Parts: sequence; structure tokens; C-alpha cells
Amino acid sequence: MRPWEKNIRAVVPYIPGEQPNTKDMVKLNTNENPYPPAPGVKKVLENLDADILRLYPDPTIRLLVEELAHHYHLSQDQVFVGVGSDDVLATAFLTFFNSEQPVLFPDITYSFYPVWCDLYRIPYVRCALDENFRIRREDYYQVNGGIVLANPNAPTSVYEELPVIEDILQHNQDSIVIVDEAYVDFAGASAIDMIHRYDNLVVVQTFSKARSMAGMRIGYAMGNAALIKALNDVKYSINSYTLNQTAIYAGVEAVKDIDYFNRGIQKVITTREWSEIKLKELGFSFPKSGANFLFVTHERIPAKEIFEALRSNNIFVRYFNAPRIDNYLRITIGTEDEMKRLITFLTDYIKEYKNSVINNREEQTNENINCRR
Repeated sequence: MRPWEKNIRAVVPYIPGEQPNTKDMVKLNTNENPYPPAPGVKKVLENLDADILRLYPDPTIRLLVEELAHHYHLSQDQVFVGVGSDDVLATAFLTFFNSEQPVLFPDITYSFYPVWCDLYRIPYVRCALDENFRIRREDYYQVNGGIVLANPNAPTSVYEELPVIEDILQHNQDSIVIVDEAYVDFAGASAIDMIHRYDNLVVVQTFSKARSMAGMRIGYAMGNAALIKALNDVKYSINSYTLNQTAIYAGVEAVKDIDYFNRGIQKVITTREWSEIKLKELGFSFPKSGANFLFVTHERIPAKEIFEALRSNNIFVRYFNAPRIDNYLRITIGTEDEMKRLITFLTDYIKEYKNSVINNREEQTNENINCRR
């Protein structure tokens, strides 16, 4: 090892989902929304004065902070905006988790959490989900340096009702509790209303899923004013000009169009429910989903085999080679046509698989008969 190498911070990085770009593909592997963002976003992009790009963006991101605060009935000092929820969460880890006690999060959850802990030298403990991929709330009653809960969880899609979240908050009023709600719009109630009752709660959301703006990179956190100020203090110590001009203006328009937002969510949920019926008919099982994806396992065929068969036919889903979930696939809910193409392929593939198994058994039986002769 050369002398300077010993000073390099070595970490095992997060592995993002594959971003294929092939003709006639069905991309169901990174939980993007299959529908375009609100029409106002397109108008912003068409009419934006390019001259503003020579200027630095507003470091306070005031226009978007104001719009989000109005939308969620919060004050402006209760909203923090960053470059996607990953940026917001990374800043939150750096800001809030500085105790010698471990941060707690589930053993199966968003795989960026342990990466940030390793990067920032934060001790952590993974609390095992139960056999149904649900939180064991009593695991979070122990002494800790903070708690992070994705709700709905990823990649399991499981949504915990708010009494479970509140119970954990009640037992941890001396620790910061982050609730990562990237998919909550497809599930149920948000924990946002509890911000007024628990000054240690931070709720993080994103424009990448329900608002169809993964490519624009906008995320935000909500909490009491002291926590938001702490986040901004760290942000201004790293990079004050975070969100670009285009994202700020486009983000404002996305928040304003509530009707479009709600219609888009319902379209995804309707397709999700249809997909659940079809997948069950094919022998798949999965937890009740609170997200824009399903977390499925088949009764007979290994997940990796299905993943590879799909991929070879230009249909991309996500496979995790990880303990407890290595026989599951995460399937993003696409358009109706995309999901029909997925189901058609799986129907044919499973039929061929069954026939292959039957033929193999018959051949084995014939071999055994010949051996006895």
C-alpha cells in the first residue's frame, strides 16, 4: 500500500438499479412513475428563460419551500429541500446521528441506510422484521442514537399504520426519528401530522415517485423549526446552491396541480390491483403493497430464474441477492400495456416451465423402468 492510500475512506457503496436503454423494453426495475409529470412542469421547461441559468439559484429555495409549506399546512421554517430524498437523507444522517449509541433500522429496508452509516462512521443495529416483513415495535424500545423507518418499506412494499409509528415515537422521545415516506402517496396516511406533537420527528418525501420527477431530483424533509435549521446549517456548510433553477420552478408547478397528482396516484393503484390478481393466478404471493411496486415470490420457480428469463426478453425487474429476500422480485407498476406484456410473458414462461418439469419426470420414470428391466 502506498502511503497516501491509507488515508482514503473506503466504503462499500450503494448499488443503484440498472438503467437499461434498449429498444422495445419494459422497464419495471427502479420504481419510476410510468406517467409524465403535471402539465405545468412541461410549460416551465418550454418557457424557461435560459438567461437565468447564468445566475446561481436561490440557496434558500424559497419558492419551492413556500409552496410545500402551503400544501402541507406548515410554516416555511418547517421545510427543507434537497437534491432528491437521497440527498436529504444523507444530510439528515450527517446532521442528527452523532451519538455513540447505534442508529436502529430494519434488517430489510432501503440499502442506502447502512452505506451512509459506514460513510459517516455511525454505529447501527439492524432490527429483524418478522416473518411477514413487518416491524417488531418492541425492537425499537432499546437505547439508541436515532431511528430510521421507511414507510412504506422498500423493497418489501409493506406500510405500517400510524399507531405503530407513533408507538415507536412515544418510546424514543430523546432520539431523532426519521420516517422515510418515498411511497406513502400510494399507501395511506402520512406521519406529517405528528410533527406538531413530536419535536424529534423528521418526515422525508420525494418528487421521484408519485410526482413523476425522478429525473429532476427533488426531495424534502419536514419537522420542527430547530431540526430544519440544523439541516440547513449542515447544507450551507457543504454546498449552499443545491437545487438548480429549473428544478425549483418545475417543482412549484408539480405541487400546485393537486388534481393531476391525485389522478396519477389512482391510475397506478388501479393497475397495481389488477396486477395483483393476475400474479396470484400465476402462483405468485406477496405482501399487501403500499407502494408503486410489488414484492413477489413464486410458489415453485426460483426468483433468479424468473429475473433472468425476463431480462433476456427485455423486461427488467429488480432482483436482490441478499439474505431473506433472495427468492423475491421487486416489480414496479408500469402502464397497463407494460403490465399486460409482463403477465403475458410470465403466463407463457410458467406454462413452459411446468411442461419441462413434467417431461423431466417422465424421462426419469422411464429411465428407472429401464434400469429395473
